[in-house]
Amino acid sequence: MLRQVLHRGLGTSFSRLGHFVASHPVFFASAPVLISILLGASFSRYQVEENVEHLLAPTHSLAKIERNLVDSLFPVNRSKHRLYSDLQTPGRYGRVIITSFRKANMLDQHHTDLILKLHSAVTRIQVQRPGFNYTFAHICILNNDKTCIVDDIVHVLEELKAARSSNRTNFAITYPITHLKDGREVYNGHQLGGVTVHSKDRVKSAEAIQLTYYLQAINSLNDMVAEKWESIFCDTVELFQKSNRKVKMYPFTSSSLKEDFQKTSRVSERYLITSLVLVVTLAILCCSMQDCVRSKPWLGLLGLLTVTLATLTAAGIINLTGGKYNSTFLGIPFVMLGHGLYGTFEMLSSWRKTREDQHVKERTAAVFADSMLSFSLTTAMYLVTFGIGASPFTNIEAARIFCCNSCIAIFFNYLYVLSFYGSSLVFTGYIENNYQHSIFCRKVPKPEVLQEKPAWYRFLLTAKFSEDTDDSEETNTYESHLLVWFLKRYYCDWITNTYVKPFVVLFYLVYISFALMGYLQVSEGSELSNIVATATRTIEYTTAQQKYFSNYSPVIGFYIYESIEYWNTSVQEDVLEYTKGFVRISWFESYLNYLRKLNISTGLPKKNFTDMLRNSFLKTPQFAHFSEDIIFSKKYNNEVDVVASRMFLVAKTMETKREELYDLLETLRKLSLTSKVKFIVFNPSFVYMDRYASSVGAPLQNSCISALFLLFFSAFLVADSLINVWLTLTVASVEFGVIGFMTLWKVELDCISVLCLIYGINYTIDNCAPLLSTFVLGKELTRTKWVKNALEVHGVAILQSYLCYIVGLIPLAAVPSNLTRTLFRCLFLIALVTFFHCFAILPVILTFLPPSKKKRKEKKNPENREEIECVEMVDMDSTRVVDQITTV
Repeated sequence: MLRQVLHRGLGTSFSRLGHFVASHPVFFASAPVLISILLGASFSRYQVEENVEHLLAPTHSLAKIERNLVDSLFPVNRSKHRLYSDLQTPGRYGRVIITSFRKANMLDQHHTDLILKLHSAVTRIQVQRPGFNYTFAHICILNNDKTCIVDDIVHVLEELKAARSSNRTNFAITYPITHLKDGREVYNGHQLGGVTVHSKDRVKSAEAIQLTYYLQAINSLNDMVAEKWESIFCDTVELFQKSNRKVKMYPFTSSSLKEDFQKTSRVSERYLITSLVLVVTLAILCCSMQDCVRSKPWLGLLGLLTVTLATLTAAGIINLTGGKYNSTFLGIPFVMLGHGLYGTFEMLSSWRKTREDQHVKERTAAVFADSMLSFSLTTAMYLVTFGIGASPFTNIEAARIFCCNSCIAIFFNYLYVLSFYGSSLVFTGYIENNYQHSIFCRKVPKPEVLQEKPAWYRFLLTAKFSEDTDDSEETNTYESHLLVWFLKRYYCDWITNTYVKPFVVLFYLVYISFALMGYLQVSEGSELSNIVATATRTIEYTTAQQKYFSNYSPVIGFYIYESIEYWNTSVQEDVLEYTKGFVRISWFESYLNYLRKLNISTGLPKKNFTDMLRNSFLKTPQFAHFSEDIIFSKKYNNEVDVVASRMFLVAKTMETKREELYDLLETLRKLSLTSKVKFIVFNPSFVYMDRYASSVGAPLQNSCISALFLLFFSAFLVADSLINVWLTLTVASVEFGVIGFMTLWKVELDCISVLCLIYGINYTIDNCAPLLSTFVLGKELTRTKWVKNALEVHGVAILQSYLCYIVGLIPLAAVPSNLTRTLFRCLFLIALVTFFHCFAILPVILTFLPPSKKKRKEKKNPENREEIECVEMVDMDSTRVVDQITTV
């Protein structure tokens, strides 16, 4: 009883609100436009978020704390000359991969000279600033001897060139460790790619060579010069390739990821304009009829304008509060399109059910009472689910900002639908009541006047007048609408046909089977290349690197940050104790075996200890290279103490490199908590990987919990709690299917796909809630009858919004960007699966599952009684015979 009272009370409140809006249409039409113009004007000077790590790396990451500790102990420039790596922080750098189209040997004389010529051109790059020209020598990272750190492969190529000039044949390059003439051992596993070896480790040929140039960025001026140098570096490489077309070069800098991430917005512009044109066109067509009076093309356009005003207002507020734009915001217009257009089409559908002989204010009040309750509940669901995503519980900044902006846009969309679109409905209502043309607003002449006009004139001004129809035809005025006619005359009868239902159930079982198959294969997508445009340096460079330089893993640093005596037996045992845990990862199995063979005795000098440890790594085939650094500090008595030390490992990679690297991180974290030796492990990629799975899944998990809570709470507001039961099952079925098919379509679980899944919860509720509500609340008729009735009442609005939504999504598929590719695939699956549930699964399942319906019983009463009329006929013999019996 309480639910019915609340339901009726809310309906009455919305009815009064509709009457109030209809009484002041000018104010409610102009106020939203003025607010949007004032707030949206600030968006013309928006700022772009340039820190990709801030957006996509987990906010509360232990790896960031570990990086700060490492930076405080070891300067970055002490590692660049040891290994190709961004060991602690990427910093500023320029990087290029040189390869050949014909898989030529890059170590032959021609290509060696070409690479050294490119190296010389890069070192001569000048950045012009007022009063000084900066070269690579001015901004490079310096070695201990105050010279620029240059990749060791350059020295290898110089020695190779010198050996050829002097006709020496004894110089050989080994892989992945080679020796220079000064006696140094250098690691080239990340600088030589596509290597073919013979005689164990001697290099026969190499298909690719990679060069890296590290730059200083110690202050703002230096950072600005380094950024400009990176831009000139890319131009220099591209210009060099134009004059040497037989080789292919892939330049990459520290700024490439940031630029390519924001490039998605630029390459999407013309596609978004195409999408807007298509949506406007289809929205107008969906609201049009042959009847020029009852057609509402302007309402389709105004519905889209309502969504646009709300989005513009939200963008202005975000900009005024210091928010910055990023490419993930491209998904917000599509979130608004699905929710906002359905709300406006549902109001238009309610308008069609009102009586034309009523006043416009009464019709508007009836529309608000009929449609605003469900629209308010679905809007509340959006605010709760995205509100949870915008809270501090979300550990991915890009997801949090996206949800925050979506919440603001959805809130204003709700207000603008009530005000702006409601007042637009009032104006078109007055035009309809005055029998004016829906487009030209001209008075439509009577049929007898039209007969004297040309055929084209009669076609444009075709309308049905009230006096031309009786009371029985009055309710069918809008049936000439194409979608209404299609649903009522054909589809409703077809989908509820007894012979169609088994095929629908079978199709649903197939749907669940494929969804389960995909659900069991869900993978995390932590690759940063998944969020940039496709035809960019990031994608090209990443593809080339994976092709030629994937034999060895990134460099992993092991940092011991306490003062210990390595040469003592007890300390050595502690070091060996935590290394025993490495056996859990296949990379470290041979490492442990070699350490066990070491005969370490008490009092072994520090130098001998580190040498033996170093040799154990070099003899292990699973490891490409080992390096160590030790920081010393002097005590008061001139004794030396070890403050901290570090070791670097480069492992042979396998097919599951990312998964094994993640397992390594988790395993070593656990070991660091139990080990007697205080140590940490770090690689810059750990910042993105650290707790990535939980960080990405948390917004979806929290949103699902909040959605279930709101569905439970709203059970007290809706007229029947069974509505929420069916709604929960439908949402679960849709989300399960979307996740499964998303995986089968090669979409990984990353920040973008999770945001789409959060939106999918609300999109499903938007479309399915009105259908289920109408069905569950229906009484006295059969289930099949109420399924048809629900489709007839709400199916047109669902079809209209779905068609506009799909048409708007189609241009997004052509955008050359991985971000938009993920966005399109996820949103398309959400729309398709929800449509499948609305028009196939629910109409069939509800015909034979609860709630039960009671068939209407005929009652005999004074208003419904049977009368028998007898017509008598008399024959020649005066015999009375009843010839006809008529029931009245």
